[in-house]
Amino acid sequence: MDERAAIPVSLPKPNPTTSYWQDPPASLSNHRTTTDLPKTASIVIIGSGITGASLALNLLSQDHGSSLSVVMLEARTACNGATGRNGGHTKCASYRSFLDNKRALGEDEAARIVRFEYLCMKAVHSFAREHNIACDSWEGDTVDVIYDEKQWLLAGEAVSAIQQALGSEDPASKYRFWASEEAATKFLTPGSCGAVSYEAGSLSAYKFVIGLLDLCIEKGLNLQTETPATEVHKMDGGWVVHTPRGNIHAERVVLATNGYTAHLYPDLQGAIVPLRGHVAAHRPGSKMPAQGLETTYSFIYSDGYEYMIPRPIGSAYQGDIVIGGGLTKASEEGLKEFGTIDDATVDTEIIQYLRQSTAIYFQGNWGEDDADGRVRKEWTGIMGYSPDGFPLVGEIPNQKGLMIAASFQGHGMVLAFLTAKALALMMAGKDDTELNQWFPNRAFRITSDRLTKKFKGRLHTNAPDIELKSQ
Repeated sequence: MDERAAIPVSLPKPNPTTSYWQDPPASLSNHRTTTDLPKTASIVIIGSGITGASLALNLLSQDHGSSLSVVMLEARTACNGATGRNGGHTKCASYRSFLDNKRALGEDEAARIVRFEYLCMKAVHSFAREHNIACDSWEGDTVDVIYDEKQWLLAGEAVSAIQQALGSEDPASKYRFWASEEAATKFLTPGSCGAVSYEAGSLSAYKFVIGLLDLCIEKGLNLQTETPATEVHKMDGGWVVHTPRGNIHAERVVLATNGYTAHLYPDLQGAIVPLRGHVAAHRPGSKMPAQGLETTYSFIYSDGYEYMIPRPIGSAYQGDIVIGGGLTKASEEGLKEFGTIDDATVDTEIIQYLRQSTAIYFQGNWGEDDADGRVRKEWTGIMGYSPDGFPLVGEIPNQKGLMIAASFQGHGMVLAFLTAKALALMMAGKDDTELNQWFPNRAFRITSDRLTKKFKGRLHTNAPDIELKSQ
């Protein structure tokens, strides 16, 4: 893993795979608010995904927002990074990391992360609803179908610990367990140890962020797509951002670049490691419910998982199944997916596994493939992972005016939206006790100590080698 974490990070590939969500591209895809690149700005945000778009909206909506000149740079088309390439899931799965977080941070901070993820998930769908963003927003239940006995026992222990920490009436601690036979009947997934269901949602994150960017532009954002930032350095009490179209001098710069961040700030090499993820969209089999599956899914086994959403009724290609994962099915358990930023290609082992996965999980409940074929689309995207498994948020140590919100561990849809709100408050000088009540400051705030930790890969995937209590 040391070698993979040390691979120098470069700019996004110019011709990436086209994700399901980006076909067709949005009207803002190639947007440039001004023909020429501005020479100065109050704030330059690099990255147009959910983090950058949410941050821009929060900054421009503050009391002094109208006096700010905010420029957003995107290397490719709008929202063409991880947000526009994910699996469409707004799912916390907080019990999967809670015991690790409790050991590392204590119960209070671990509980704060659980509540934060839940509030962020709810906030995304609430915002889409209140602002009429047409993004196929769906709220309901998800189910984790578990195929490994140790993972099954761990789930029971983790949920009990969450309910003890938050109280059983807290909505973030509401879980329901299903025995193997119940799961086979209810969720059409025979052969599991059991299942866990809880609140979640799905949406087109691409359409959601395009909606955010529309609102930002109305408030004065200058969006410049196909304008990669190639270098950032200090100058005259501020920062200069270099691009092929010219340079911008800004008072502050925000790196909302997730897995690509070390390209612009090399000191983060190894502190944010890219990981390529694979996703596929499948036409449903002939025996899948005509009205579509009732929940979203994850399929959890000893050393990995897949996640899956059915496209809701009323959406384009309703009933389609979007499934992602398969990392550990590649050679060396997917080691070579770490450190790569190549989303222009796919790993043949992983994508071949995903092609078979839906029929494997649903078995006889899948039926015959659609006459047009099972696979509608396959693509990849680049995520960002940190050594301790948490985002890096705040002003980079000893770099006044250089801010960051990145490294969301493939979990950005229940982290980034409110993390951006927290960063906007920090930038406005409102980094106070009230913020610390809801934001996991101790876990998420960037510090020098966090940047020295050694990267070991994805966390919270395997069941730990500890003695588990019987459920």
